Amino acid sequence: MNLQFVVDGLLTGSMIGLGAIGVTLTYSILRFSNFAHGDFMAWGTYATLAVVGAISAMFGKVSPIGSLSFGWPLIVALVVGMAFTGLLALLLDMVLFARLRRQGQAIIVVMASFGASMALRSLLEFIFTSRPTYFSRAIQIAMPLGFGVRITPDQIALLLLAAVLVVSVHLIMTRTQTGRAMQALSQNAALARVIGIDVAKVVRVTWIIGGALACVAGVMIGILIQIRPFMGFDMLLPMFAAAILGGIGSVPGAVLGGLIIGLAEASAVQLIGAEWRAAVSFIILMVVLFVRPIGLFGFRER
Repeated sequence: MNLQFVVDGLLTGSMIGLGAIGVTLTYSILRFSNFAHGDFMAWGTYATLAVVGAISAMFGKVSPIGSLSFGWPLIVALVVGMAFTGLLALLLDMVLFARLRRQGQAIIVVMASFGASMALRSLLEFIFTSRPTYFSRAIQIAMPLGFGVRITPDQIALLLLAAVLVVSVHLIMTRTQTGRAMQALSQNAALARVIGIDVAKVVRVTWIIGGALACVAGVMIGILIQIRPFMGFDMLLPMFAAAILGGIGSVPGAVLGGLIIGLAEASAVQLIGAEWRAAVSFIILMVVLFVRPIGLFGFRER
């Protein structure tokens, strides 16, 4: 029995889940679907790549860490990329979304995010061209685990990183005052304002967390597959499907939704064919909307 699709599905699901956290927080707190979120992934990845290039130019070629394909420059660059993407998301909100939200019409903000998505993607393509690039072209030897499963050191490291980040965000949401304020605002915005929650601070934290996690998801794609301007746009439907499947406003739900969709896509590739992969997210999304619109861990707004 070949269970390689399980590893592939977990990796894909981790990327989708990290991106879906930003989608679900943005929708639950700011009340609009941000179509530019996928492009935050691409911008964060290219920013990380640029920092890696700058470090390499300063220090020369750096040896990889152990059996990984990358060294400390990528780790430093990832931190910088996360900060950059969080600030990019915050800047876009200050310049565009916040102004439109004051008008009180969500559809205007949604259309603005769609336009921002195209602008960000086109600008990225203009700066870096549409030619795919890579963090490393080194070939890793996959380790056999049995049952036809093989996994590389990079894949293990990225799965551990995704798990650490998910746990960290969950702890922030459940153990900190800001996290509890975010939950309160997502469940009942009017009541949250009445009891004195600093809405502006919650909005800032939401954009920063969502942007930073989008960067990590993009870098994971860049390490395991390749980097290109459309990488985030291709992940947009799976991320929205994961957020809706898990339940809007639920961080664990977004991650679980991402894992379910990742495993479903990997299973479809093995059982039906790669051409059906893109349809899986759409089918799951439609089923959830018909059967349980609030998702697995969703709640009805009071």
